[in-house]
Amino acid sequence: MRKVYLVVLISLFSITSFSQIVRWTFETSIPTTAGPHAAEVGTGSASGLHASGSTAYSNPVGNGSTESFSSNFWAANDYYQFQFASTGFQDLVLTWDATSSATGPRDFKVQYSTDGLFFTDASGTNSTYQNTNDAWAMGSGNPISTRTLDLSSVTALNNIATVYIRLVVVTGSLAVNGGAIATTGTSRVDNVTVSGNVFSSNTISNNLVVAIF
Repeated sequence: MRKVYLVVLISLFSITSFSQIVRWTFETSIPTTAGPHAAEVGTGSASGLHASGSTAYSNPVGNGSTESFSSNFWAANDYYQFQFASTGFQDLVLTWDATSSATGPRDFKVQYSTDGLFFTDASGTNSTYQNTNDAWAMGSGNPISTRTLDLSSVTALNNIATVYIRLVVVTGSLAVNGGAIATTGTSRVDNVTVSGNVFSSNTISNNLVVAIF
């Protein structure tokens, strides 16, 4: 008597694609206040926080578009914040356009949080950056204003209900012109986008045994 066992195992294949999760262009929820302002793509909110109660929020021309998110009365630790869900996504990448007036803030850093209370300084290229006084106008955007930060190594941001990203003026920062930040100095952002990999997996396991006598 002879037995032959043939085992067929089909298991675990994955599909990965890079997709846009959320994007703010400020064309729909026009930022004339601190916010929150809804995203044009996906679901999320953008807001600003300044220590000064005199801060005015406004919507001057964006980087190639009609609107942007702008404010004055900048001081150390003031920020723009972006809140969204990364559910179903991993390997996040942040891109944004930023510019300041000559007397607006120059030095910024990026922070992230999963609870909105405790924030961590990001690391890597463009985790800290210096704004310049770029010309923004309708039509084609100014590429010098666009920055990208790869957050794919921060696995804590993967597939969770709420992610917070802040663009923060750093302590002791100077104005773009090298002097002190003026109360009338402004900084604006536009085209803030978070993308990531969509990961889905399926496992099919099948054992086939053939016995020959």
